[in-house]
Amino acid sequence: MIEFIFMLTRDDMTLTNAREVYASIAGSGVTHVGCKDVGLPRAELTALMEDIRGNGHTTHLEVVSETPEDTLTSARAAAEIGPDYLIGGTLIEPVQEIIAGTGIKFFPYVGQIVGHPCLLRGSIEEIAEDARRAESLGVDGINLLAYRYDKDVNALVEAVVGATSLPVIAAGSVDSPERIQALNERGVWAFTIGTAALDGVLVEGGSLVEQLRCALDAAAAVV
Repeated sequence: MIEFIFMLTRDDMTLTNAREVYASIAGSGVTHVGCKDVGLPRAELTALMEDIRGNGHTTHLEVVSETPEDTLTSARAAAEIGPDYLIGGTLIEPVQEIIAGTGIKFFPYVGQIVGHPCLLRGSIEEIAEDARRAESLGVDGINLLAYRYDKDVNALVEAVVGATSLPVIAAGSVDSPERIQALNERGVWAFTIGTAALDGVLVEGGSLVEQLRCALDAAAAVV
């Protein structure tokens, strides 16, 4: 079964009312919850992570900062806040040094990341090779912007999953049960959904809890 990570984010920014939204869905059945490194002041981000942990849920912090300096600032914040997973970001060794000894699992982006919201560019071969390089550096997994890619997404996912023994998270623009199924069929470990659930894309006219349950049901479907 593929894992579902609900992101309290819209357009690659953490919601300003993320704590309130999380409280409304804490009992929905979602067990992995995350946010981005931009959108909330440090104190509010810390409080949000504490809320999530307080319900026994697994925490994810995704780095979408565009500059190396901001990425390292976010990594330092993560080392203090202590999410279970630090996902995203394109720097590897400097981030590994910052979070060493914290127990945080690190899933960096692979490929060429451009813009905000983040897009994935580069050839499939280059992205797969980047995944191999990341594994050789000792990361815990790969964060792949699969549906932010402008070519053959299925071929990309197959290449990256086949290039590494590490678990792969598919992040960004997963907006239908069909896309969840396609990722599940190709051996992806987990996927993230934020905007699509918040905007009611998965279940027309459905509540946020219904959106999340739709994603959970799709994740649990037998391949």
